Amino acid sequence: MVKSKRKVKPLISRNAEELASALNLPKSKAIEWQIRYAVTEEIIKMFKISHMTITDFAAKAETSRARITRILKKDTSDISLDVLFRVLGATGQKLEIKFLKAS
Repeated sequence: MVKSKRKVKPLISRNAEELASALNLPKSKAIEWQIRYAVTEEIIKMFKISHMTITDFAAKAETSRARITRILKKDTSDISLDVLFRVLGATGQKLEIKFLKAS
């Protein structure tokens, strides 16, 4: 077996848009990642200050403990945005969506 001596140049992306572009994904994917990240971070922040148990938090958000645990571990790839919005609402927060023209 012959090993290639060709060096692989690392690709650095500084934000979701650059990452989506590097992966040849549409800009809409980058927007989804940005929204998902922002909502997840806010849920984690609000959960920490609520001093609720995961069980109580899950009941209030009308979802499973396993799903809350995944959100708190920032593993939201298979969790829909509507569920994230509902969980955020259970923290007492409102979500305001603003539409801007894409560049």
